[in-house]
Amino acid sequence: MVFMKVAVYTIALNEQQFVERWYNSCKDADYVLIADTGSTDNTVKIAKKLGINVIQVSIKPWRFEDARNASLAAIPDDIDYCIALDMDEVITDPDWRESLEKVFEKGVSRPRYKYIWSWKDDGSPDVVYGGDKIHFRHGYRWKHPVHEVLSADRITETQEYMPKFQIEHYPDKSKSRSNYLPLLKLSVEEEPNDDRNAYYYARELFFNQQYEEAIAQFKRHLKLPTAVWDSERAASYRYLSKCDPDNKEHWLMKSRDEAPHRREALVELADHHYAKKQWNKCLQFAEEAIAIEEKPLDYLCEDFAWGSRPWDYAAVAAFNLGDLDKALKYGRKAVELDPTNLRLQANIAFYSKE
Repeated sequence: MVFMKVAVYTIALNEQQFVERWYNSCKDADYVLIADTGSTDNTVKIAKKLGINVIQVSIKPWRFEDARNASLAAIPDDIDYCIALDMDEVITDPDWRESLEKVFEKGVSRPRYKYIWSWKDDGSPDVVYGGDKIHFRHGYRWKHPVHEVLSADRITETQEYMPKFQIEHYPDKSKSRSNYLPLLKLSVEEEPNDDRNAYYYARELFFNQQYEEAIAQFKRHLKLPTAVWDSERAASYRYLSKCDPDNKEHWLMKSRDEAPHRREALVELADHHYAKKQWNKCLQFAEEAIAIEEKPLDYLCEDFAWGSRPWDYAAVAAFNLGDLDKALKYGRKAVELDPTNLRLQANIAFYSKE
């Protein structure tokens, strides 16, 4: 029999709407902790009523990793595994302790799991990737002022994927991201050679419509010697295509060449040529995208590339090139992937009449 103690911990600020749902998903833990960072609503009251351990943490000036490290430090020493579970997340595996026990027996220090970060309008999963916020109680600390990550501290890290363990994210979209940009700028100033921070900072500049500075920072990211992950490099090139639309095709081709196993740049290239009515190229890139059948499980995977769009572009391009068989084949697949889309349905009827 495995004797394993698990703690679930988080930081919180005005999360009263999530407390009970969060707790119900993790109450089988041996220790549950909320580090409250100054809530003015009923977060603390609700948490204490449910029996959750609550500590008060004051971090000024604010840094996410300081708050998380403070909460981690408050967890009892005899805990084996810690689960960093944000208030807008829930554990959905009813036998999650059993999943953890299996990897604990093997001495796995940082188990991985399925993480659903976002959802489509129909309620099905959108962005899905391998989560990494479960870890040994000792030998880990958080780093970076924002978009903080766990870092192994004088231990040899081991990882293993748990096929049944799943955490789902249901964010409060009304929450402001206003502190992200200055904190990311601070991250880059503190660790200018950290490629992950460089990418996130450039992306946040883009979100804030600071396009000239975003261009400079995406280019800086791509020049860093540590920026070797082809998928993230491809994403930087795609963002450059949005910041610099006069050279859109150039940047998208760079993105495609950087990560030829991904669909995103190919679908955007198909879209680019669709707008120009350049049907040969539109069909070429749409078919290249369709030929990629393995969907990456990472946070950079975008659903538009895996829905009806590449099939629709291929169908319209094929029709305009006079290939009705292809138009029907691709058009029917587009409808299969988006069955309520009236335009796609009308296209099928139109292709059939020709």
